[in-house]
Amino acid sequence: MRSIEEKVEEHYKKILDNYQIRHYGKTEEINSTITKALKDSNSKSGGGGNNFPDIQILFENKHARRIPVMIEAKGEKGKLEKLTKEGLIEGVTYYSSDIKNKAGEIKHKAGEANYSSIINFAVNGAIHYANAILDSNGYDEVIAIGLNGTELNQDGSVKDAQCKAYYISTKNNRLPKHITELDDDLSLLKYSNSEKLCEILDKLTLSEKEIEQMTLKAEVTLEQKIKSIHQSLYDSDRLKTALSTNEKLYLFCGLIMASLKTENLAPLNSADFKGNDDNDDNDGTIITKRIRAFLNKKNCSSDKIKMICSLLNPVFEKPVLWKPVNGESLIKCLFNQVNNDIIPCLESNLHLDFTGKILNSLNDWVAIENDIANDVVLTPRYVTRLMAKLARTDMNSFVWDRAMGSGGFLVSAMDIMIKDAREKIKDTDKLNDKIRKIKHNQLLGVEILGNIYILAILNMILMGDGSSNMIYGDGHRFDKVSNNFPATVFLLNPPYSAPGKGFNFVEEALSKMTKGYACILIQENSGSGNGLPYTKRILKNNTLCASIHMSDIFSGKSTVQTAIYLFKVNRPHEEDDLVKFIDFSEDGYSRQNRKKSSQQVNLRDTNNAKARYEEIEALVLGKRPKTNYYTKENGLYIEDTISLEGNDWTFSQHKKIDTTPKLEDFKKTVADYLEWKVSTLLKEQ
Repeated sequence: MRSIEEKVEEHYKKILDNYQIRHYGKTEEINSTITKALKDSNSKSGGGGNNFPDIQILFENKHARRIPVMIEAKGEKGKLEKLTKEGLIEGVTYYSSDIKNKAGEIKHKAGEANYSSIINFAVNGAIHYANAILDSNGYDEVIAIGLNGTELNQDGSVKDAQCKAYYISTKNNRLPKHITELDDDLSLLKYSNSEKLCEILDKLTLSEKEIEQMTLKAEVTLEQKIKSIHQSLYDSDRLKTALSTNEKLYLFCGLIMASLKTENLAPLNSADFKGNDDNDDNDGTIITKRIRAFLNKKNCSSDKIKMICSLLNPVFEKPVLWKPVNGESLIKCLFNQVNNDIIPCLESNLHLDFTGKILNSLNDWVAIENDIANDVVLTPRYVTRLMAKLARTDMNSFVWDRAMGSGGFLVSAMDIMIKDAREKIKDTDKLNDKIRKIKHNQLLGVEILGNIYILAILNMILMGDGSSNMIYGDGHRFDKVSNNFPATVFLLNPPYSAPGKGFNFVEEALSKMTKGYACILIQENSGSGNGLPYTKRILKNNTLCASIHMSDIFSGKSTVQTAIYLFKVNRPHEEDDLVKFIDFSEDGYSRQNRKKSSQQVNLRDTNNAKARYEEIEALVLGKRPKTNYYTKENGLYIEDTISLEGNDWTFSQHKKIDTTPKLEDFKKTVADYLEWKVSTLLKEQ
């Protein structure tokens, strides 16, 4: 069927004219910012060349809120929009195998980008233009509209015109939100209706479910990209013996710092790397200068900058990285890969422990060099979030971690604290002030390993410079700082090689707290005697509230069986206090050993994991659970007392096995006997 695209475009231009809405054609310029954004971005086919939306509008309200409107038209059946299996607008995809033409020649190679959805569907193309404008940082919100039609009336007008509009914004992490009101009424784009449309747009925010889905997707994508880059480092003949594991860690961190968009600094791009073959002026010095500038712009202290640069600079001074081969350095190649694959995952509003992904990727290949006792195993985000919730973290909490690793606990706590503030504080100025205080004053972390400390700093800087109270040093020796920090939440996954399996950290921290809760992820047998004498002494001043037997959360990293122990601070445990014991070995996730699995993703939700974690949270916090996976009836939830000796904290020690014979047991035994007797007689005959 012949396309009627031009007629569709004319049809909607007449509607806009009738509403007296100023609109622009393909080659007309609204302003230089929009024109440059469309010109600088890749075209719909992925290559160079300009982007030409069929219709453009600059929507504006009386408060000078300006929103570009990008409109794309098609004129064939089924060409309005294309969705993924998950119901999302499909963007660029990638060929899973080689595609050949009729002559048997390879037209598209496996892994090559596929732009067909953007090219052939109206909504998908309009959203491509919207993202191009957001990429320029000139605007933080755009409206994308797709138009389509397939039949004409006798007078030449479009008979079955279709319109679908979406709102794309940085606040929603660019997830398109459907503007249903605009589908049927473009008069909302009129200046006189602008306040009504703005009210509609402001209500289009992400739900908790959408945020969680986006976070999971971002984590999967990030992990895949990190693995890909590390694979290239591992396979490179030039780098195989040139960089240690720690140096690879520093290389990743330095490239990310240099690539991130930073206020008042023009972003680095590929053309800035000239491939100079000079000790003092090369691609490595470009990176080290940008790292220092990045840290300065993030208001890091001079001591912190000096410490970080002393670890990172020697890596970028290595000639193997900056010396050009065929005109290009390895630094330039790696920068391009990080800039294209990693940075888009990081420059969002999602709070990810992304540096933990880097560390775990490196740890897949070789143990971290100064991790003699194999203690650097980072806690998964879904566990750090659960623990922060169990410790009753809210916007007024003061949260600390004395062995913070890459800062995963603090990232999860910060996320919860900021969300709580947004729900409770309506005044914008007061909210922004509270968020600033949360980031700068209400988080405290300590890490003794320099390479891991850099990851924590980078993690918290990405959260909005929450690095003010990130301390490089021994968790046992920072009393001067901790005494001035009114901690109410203590979160920890301690090194299990430490005394008491790490409970020495816990005892020291709780002794400095006057109220609040402590949630500890630790080797489970520390609660059955291996944590003595610390566990016994802890009960003298703190109450054990819950003991949760965990699943194999460190699959492929460690075989240690772990448990979560939750304490109420500064209230001595009494013999008749009931403790909640939960068997959480089935948490809904399936895991594979990363080193052995052929799958790209180690973690899969195969049995309603999200609901299971919510049920654990409800049980521990004394709320009514929405599901019943863990109950007294099925034996997975127990309330029982403990002694004051500190050696009977595990679920298995309180699991009661009923040995009383029941009628059903007798019937089954008789049935089994009769079945055996009949079978024997038949064989004899």
